Amino acid sequence: MSRPASSNPPGRPPLRRGALTPTLIVVAVAVVGFIFFANVWTDVLWYQQLGFFEVYVRENLARIITFLVGFILMFAAVFYAIRIAYHARPVYAPDAESRDNLNRYQAQLEPVRRVVMVGLPVLFGLFAGSAAASQWQKVLLFFNQEQFGQTDPQFGLDISFYLMTLPFLGFLTGFLISIAVVAGIAGILTHYLYGSIRLMERGIFTSRAAQIHLAVTGAFFLLLLGANFWLDSYATLQSSNPGRWAGALYTDVNAVIPTKAILAVAAGLVAILFIVAAVIGRWRLPVIGTAMLIITAILAGGVYPWVIQQFQVRPSEQTLENKFIERNISMTRSAYGLDKVQASAYEATTTATTGALAKDASTAANIRLLDPNLVSSAFGQLEQYRPYYQFPKSLNVDRYTVDGKVQDTVIAVRELNVDNVSQGQQTWVNRHTVYTHGYGVVAAKGNKFTADGKPEFLLSGIPSTGVLGNDTNYQPRIYFGENTLDYSIVGAPEGAAHREQDRPAGKDATADTQYTFTGNGGPNVGNWLNKILYSIKFQSSDLLLSDGVNEKSQILYDRTPRERVEKVAPYLTVDGNAYPAVVDGRVKWIVDGYTTSQYFPYSQQQQLQSATSDSQTTAGRTAVLPNTAVNYIRNSVKATVDAYDGSVTLYAWDDQDPILKSWQKIFPSTIKPFTEMSGQLMSHVRYPEDLFKVQRELLGRYHVTDADRFYNNVDAWSVPNDPTVTDPVKQPPFYMSLQMPDQDKPAFQLTSSFIPQVVNGNARNILYGFLAADSDAGSVQGVKSENYGQLRLLQLPTDTQVPGPGQAQNKFNSDPEVSRELNLLRQGASDVLNGNLLTLPVGGGLLYVQPVYLKSTGETSYPTLQRVLVAFGDKVGFAPTLDEALDELFGGDSGATAGDSANNGQTPGTPGTTPTTPGTADAKADLKAALDEANKAIADGQAALAKGDFAGYGAQQTKLSEALKKAIDAETRLGVVPEPVTTPSPSPSASPSPSASK
Repeated sequence: MSRPASSNPPGRPPLRRGALTPTLIVVAVAVVGFIFFANVWTDVLWYQQLGFFEVYVRENLARIITFLVGFILMFAAVFYAIRIAYHARPVYAPDAESRDNLNRYQAQLEPVRRVVMVGLPVLFGLFAGSAAASQWQKVLLFFNQEQFGQTDPQFGLDISFYLMTLPFLGFLTGFLISIAVVAGIAGILTHYLYGSIRLMERGIFTSRAAQIHLAVTGAFFLLLLGANFWLDSYATLQSSNPGRWAGALYTDVNAVIPTKAILAVAAGLVAILFIVAAVIGRWRLPVIGTAMLIITAILAGGVYPWVIQQFQVRPSEQTLENKFIERNISMTRSAYGLDKVQASAYEATTTATTGALAKDASTAANIRLLDPNLVSSAFGQLEQYRPYYQFPKSLNVDRYTVDGKVQDTVIAVRELNVDNVSQGQQTWVNRHTVYTHGYGVVAAKGNKFTADGKPEFLLSGIPSTGVLGNDTNYQPRIYFGENTLDYSIVGAPEGAAHREQDRPAGKDATADTQYTFTGNGGPNVGNWLNKILYSIKFQSSDLLLSDGVNEKSQILYDRTPRERVEKVAPYLTVDGNAYPAVVDGRVKWIVDGYTTSQYFPYSQQQQLQSATSDSQTTAGRTAVLPNTAVNYIRNSVKATVDAYDGSVTLYAWDDQDPILKSWQKIFPSTIKPFTEMSGQLMSHVRYPEDLFKVQRELLGRYHVTDADRFYNNVDAWSVPNDPTVTDPVKQPPFYMSLQMPDQDKPAFQLTSSFIPQVVNGNARNILYGFLAADSDAGSVQGVKSENYGQLRLLQLPTDTQVPGPGQAQNKFNSDPEVSRELNLLRQGASDVLNGNLLTLPVGGGLLYVQPVYLKSTGETSYPTLQRVLVAFGDKVGFAPTLDEALDELFGGDSGATAGDSANNGQTPGTPGTTPTTPGTADAKADLKAALDEANKAIADGQAALAKGDFAGYGAQQTKLSEALKKAIDAETRLGVVPEPVTTPSPSPSASPSPSASK
């Protein structure tokens, strides 16, 4: 038989096919390895530049060490289980047929036996190591724990045992049990495969070596099971008991905990029987012991507690659970910081009397009229200047000292928005080296507006001007912000030409200035290695080849404040709303960080996501917290992120928090004491929103401290839904300057209200409670005001029908006069937008204030504040200014002067003028007659339209137009403008709006 001819040409050596596959594998491994190296090394550069390399090293060391320990334990257990079983295989098999079958399996396995005996343990070790590495925080807290100085009411152990020791021990025992199970199964399968275990007609044949191996493994498993039973007795104090009360209740204390101890001892005894059986070779006792353990676990662990609960507790639940409900109330209030709430009765009146606000004049003067959720587009139209700038959807409320007085302020920064650069300019160079930063802070008075409804700015324009400062006394460039998501390449050698687009050159300038970043904001990307690494990280060849990258270039990325804080403090839960402040000549983002736990004994768990959800998170205006359960929370850290260079500073705000103290031991150089905070920074600290939301959610039930009333749940409250939106979502809390009844002066507060508990979507929308958190930390360096964080709860009498926010909004919507005037305004091609509904405990009752904005339907329009609605009890006021509305509400004289009183009677374009008194009565009469004519024309027009009489409908529209002209003329004589003045979008050459005079 002839051989086939060779396919190789003459003189060419034959191909070595076997070398191709190893070469491809080596190349693939090298590529993957270099990509992994690129990501690791760029992280190293990022943390080093920011000054938090210690966090990166220690976190990853903890992950690596726990991974290795987990890997080694699982690998060793499985490897030696297989190895011992293999070496204990019998020389002869007892059954020829079985031997033939097993021999076939063994023959198939033999060529790869060594690979399998090592590969399987490696595979299981990798899974185990990964699972262990994810628990690195529990490991570090266990070895660095701090005492709470507070004990649990059942075992008398320090709380740190439950938060830091028990979670680690639970993880350890669970991990070791998993190892015992996996190693045991691996050993059994190996014994079976090699004939040490046989299934025979007379039963199961087990060799002596296999018996000893399985006995030792079983004993080890039972000892771990016993330890787990023992730990479970302590874990009952952490049980959540859905629908009931958290912690160990009557059945747990009197049935579950004792049986857990019995099961732990029983498991230990059975483990001893397994060891004895391994020695003497008799298995009857351990088999009987195992059966008894299972039966005991079923009876004692399940049936007995069920019997106690059904036949002893349920008939007398209120009496038997009383003590444990008291524990739940006390420990929950302690875990969430509710134990220091100052609760007081507030005998609210619903009668609006003349001069009722005289004692609350300071509060009335500071009532905020600008809704930070609605004026963003006004800021954009008046202050954006360039399409590549943007303002956030929701602005922030802060306070600044103006002329010696604290002024509530609505504030935002102009951030970069590269997506709005024209499509033809969307090149890599423009996106990453030219358009690199936003510019300037814009701030407006919260309690005032111009005569035509625009914000009255305290800081505005490009360059920045205003009573809060200008470009010479603060750094206006915003390289790091909430919406700055892409990376930028900045920096250049000294003397090099500027490349970065900066700002308009000045008033009426059509050209922009250029700038070069001079700070230390990111890792250097000038050398060839870093270029390659970052090109791989961001998958960009332009970064590697562009001439826009020079030897002094820095790369800025991970630029949002929350993201930066989360990376340098991975143990913190970060508040969903970072806010900017001008502090010590810089724009600083202030970020609140929380230490949390889900292991606090007897404390009720809360899902962070649901507890902090409201109309703000639903609309995407603030970030949503993770969907994790907690039953302990502290605002332990205040962090700042510099908007220019991205530097992060962490301050230990709650320096008595034991969890934070533990993390400070782990990362000792990363957190500064709050005593290093400057006075200006202290003056802009606020009580954090998400913490407040969690607290108010719990306070709906836990304002009740009597166990019997708590059990009956007759006095439970709910947070009201936001009446200004259509979806049934909770009303957000509001920042405002407010003087509570027990305070001698106003303070910056975060507030919310309560209505009766909502059951199946139904609730009486009357007010039962009002909560305020003092947010003034003071203005002295390193000195925290003793009143900061004080929660004050006003409890209203249930027999007084004080309207809730929903009822107040309904009164506004249904009031005939209000409805008629708003309907008229809507006829002018404008939309009526209801602002945030504020609740204030003033005048001996509850005052509701809601600004009303008008927005034209044009593309370049924006909301202007045109009316203010107020309500007190069943009475409603409605006027162009808050001052006039309050006077109308309180019988002609409220007794106080609102912040917008200077706008009373002003006509747009002529600030400071007032209408003449003569003719006012005639103008009011003409206005009423015109409104009546307009309403009649609307009704007649709708009737004609329903009949198909289009000619008649057209005639009524003509009458409606004439009536509207009469109404506008009458309102002009009264000094009121019914429609907003539509301002065109500012062109690139538009001059900044000057700050309005105070």
